[in-house]
Amino acid sequence: MSKNDISDTKNSAGETDKSAAPQAKKDTFFDSLVVAVVIAMVIKGLLLQTYQIPSESMVGTLLKGDFILLNRLAYIFSAPERGDVVVFEYPLDPSKDFIKRVIGTPGDKIELKDKTIYVNGVAQPESYKQVNGMVPMPGELSSKDNFAQFTVPADKYFMMGDNRDNSYDSRFWGFVDKSAIKGHAVLIYWSLETPEYSSAWSKFPLSMLRFLNPAYDRFDRFFKPIK
Repeated sequence: MSKNDISDTKNSAGETDKSAAPQAKKDTFFDSLVVAVVIAMVIKGLLLQTYQIPSESMVGTLLKGDFILLNRLAYIFSAPERGDVVVFEYPLDPSKDFIKRVIGTPGDKIELKDKTIYVNGVAQPESYKQVNGMVPMPGELSSKDNFAQFTVPADKYFMMGDNRDNSYDSRFWGFVDKSAIKGHAVLIYWSLETPEYSSAWSKFPLSMLRFLNPAYDRFDRFFKPIK
């Protein structure tokens, strides 16, 4: 049967039958939908990955409730650079993913003086950094605000959260292997405010539907590049 026969047949009364044409269109649409879904899954699996920010350790750049896109191919042919925001396997428990900023790359000399980072002897401006107004703790008591200079080993990276007084990072658990870095965080594509605990929107099932309430959508953060 030819292609014309599919869309233009005749019944026993000699009348033209168009019933096959809509069916052909439905089949074509279904095939296209399947192909689109497969392509999207491949892109998500190989090129991009989505994450939701669960904590406030990157406040200054990322907020709790931000949904981000991760470029998984960013470091296939290149190395992470100082200042990149990356997702990596937490060294003490690789089943967990952390997101922090690259502060030190292999060979860098890093020092922290009264909450100011020095890289190779130069104080870093870090416009994204958030700190409280409390007096810095001496290095003898904690590495949070002060630590002596060290050199980042080969194939290792030193990570810190932008919210320096509320971030569990390399100051406390050490370096991250290059092989543990999953990709470069590039875009906030959506963001939702977390309701107050007393709000009905914080309780199930409304908590799952709060995106329908404009009060919780941070529209100014949609499709915002991560820098």
